[in-house]
Amino acid sequence: VQLQASGGGLVQPGGSLRLSCTASGFTLDDYAVGWFRQAPGKEREGVLCISSSAGSTYYADSVKGRFTVSRDNAKNTVYLQMNRLSVEDTAVYYCAAGSRCGKIYYWGQGTLVTVSS
Repeated sequence: VQLQASGGGLVQPGGSLRLSCTASGFTLDDYAVGWFRQAPGKEREGVLCISSSAGSTYYADSVKGRFTVSRDNAKNTVYLQMNRLSVEDTAVYYCAAGSRCGKIYYWGQGTLVTVSS
């Protein structure tokens, strides 16, 4: 069982970036998938979570209207589309999966997103 997050990088304020979370060893659509982030010197926080089979999605207030999530079941991948990025979005982003949002137990390694001019 493995989760691989990718797609991080350097982007200017106001720009966009798409992160990918690809699973191996299990079917990601059967699980809720959460995205989390940890900024330097801060605790990890939840960004959003999509329930299994593309059900409900829950967003942190800080990303509502800017971040969206989608599934590509053929690729066993969940995408995090991040728009109108600001410097406050700079963090290591992690994807994770579990039986439901709030019960997450499979974690991937992080991918660094840096928003800077």
